Amino acid sequence: MQINYKLLLLSLTVLLASCEVGPDYKRPTAPLQDKFKEAQGKTVIAPTPSKEWKVAEPKDQSDRGKWWQVFNDAKLNELEDQLDKNNQNIANAYYNYQQAYALVDEARSAFFPTVIGSVGIVHQRPSSGGTSSSVSSSGAISPIGGGGGSSSGNTTTHTMNLNASWEPDIWGLVRREVESAVSNAQASAALLAYTRLSAQASLAQYYFELRGLDMNQKLLDETVVSYKKLLQYTQNNYDSGVDNLANVVQIRGELEAAQAEALSNGVLRGQYEHAIAMLIGVPAGNFSLKPDPLTASPPAIPVSVPSTLLERRPDIAEAERLMEQANANIGVAKAAYYPALTLSGLVDSVGPNLTNWISLPQIGWTYGSQLADTIYDGGLRSATVRAYTAAYLASVASYRQTVLSAFQNVEDSLVALRLLNEEAAVDDRAVADAKLSLQLVTNQYDSGVVDISSILLAQINAYSVEQTAADVNFVRMVSAVALITALGGGWDVSEIAKAGGG
Repeated sequence: MQINYKLLLLSLTVLLASCEVGPDYKRPTAPLQDKFKEAQGKTVIAPTPSKEWKVAEPKDQSDRGKWWQVFNDAKLNELEDQLDKNNQNIANAYYNYQQAYALVDEARSAFFPTVIGSVGIVHQRPSSGGTSSSVSSSGAISPIGGGGGSSSGNTTTHTMNLNASWEPDIWGLVRREVESAVSNAQASAALLAYTRLSAQASLAQYYFELRGLDMNQKLLDETVVSYKKLLQYTQNNYDSGVDNLANVVQIRGELEAAQAEALSNGVLRGQYEHAIAMLIGVPAGNFSLKPDPLTASPPAIPVSVPSTLLERRPDIAEAERLMEQANANIGVAKAAYYPALTLSGLVDSVGPNLTNWISLPQIGWTYGSQLADTIYDGGLRSATVRAYTAAYLASVASYRQTVLSAFQNVEDSLVALRLLNEEAAVDDRAVADAKLSLQLVTNQYDSGVVDISSILLAQINAYSVEQTAADVNFVRMVSAVALITALGGGWDVSEIAKAGGG
């Protein structure tokens, strides 16, 4: 009976293409919502893209990465560029991704046969007792024969062999391993994007908090100047016998309290400055920012439909890719139930010189196949499949929890920004009223209608209201950064499509 090798090869090819054990991946459903509750009917959040902001589109390949430019702050832009180049957490995530990408190539190498080649030179000299010995190219000497005969002279033997083996991916083991590696590489790419976005957001938040402290420092310095003038005015009245010592002491106490608060504000500012230095990869002692009180207001930020959050959040993409990796690992575990077919072949040549290596009569070859399967493993394979199945289900829960957290982040930022914007409008009116009240009380004091305590109370109230307004403004800026980050920055899931070669 003659074997039809072409038909056998065709059958093997079809078998390799069709067999792939384990479940095919389908992204599980995630908890979604139709709209963002806190954004409905609120004019503080722009309903459509503004000139400063572009909503991410899954297929859009334009550069949307520099989301912080929406704040129109040149110094922040400069710091963010430094962060992208020098932040060590980003560097760590980048090289972890490079490692994951290399592991994809490592997994793909199993599709191809392994070929091992070797060459050798053996020098042989007969011994005086009739036993010959050989000296290989490595310098080792060993007897290779015996008997009473003697050799007519030294001989040299050249050997060459090629040993090849290949395990066809009949059951899809390698394909599942590659699928797992690709998913892991894509998850690493998403983690890199999430690490970068988190660092960018932290830098922007620290920056605006520092600028808010600069505004507080400005107000404190102005308040100290006002208290000094008021103290001098009261001291002069006391020296003239018009005022009493109690008023002098009270104003001096308020002055000292304002000076102490100014020093405390400086401590916190220094700590934010050091945190920014760490983020941009600069030693804290080599970095400083000139004071620049925050006067800007947050831009209008459009909010798209909630379903796009699955495409725009890198942490969701990472959780989803890890879920596919866990699914592929089930197939890897199930492939262990099936026998492994190994094809092997050997080609060798032996001769007295190099030209004999390519001489057909000197070339020998062997080939064969082996089918191996595990007969008994004490339940190892079954336990492995159950373990990977449980890991997959855990990853599904983790993915869904990540989606829920993303919606919470957006809603939290929306309600904070909306109400803070409303509060800022009230604070602006309160600041105007406090300044007017201080002016009126001062006029009354000059007319002798009220005493110095009225001016002191009006001064304290004016500072308190202005400080509250300044604090609300920088919190608004920080909340705007948080909202942009919760929406995924300028990132979308299409950016990991090529990660791992997938």
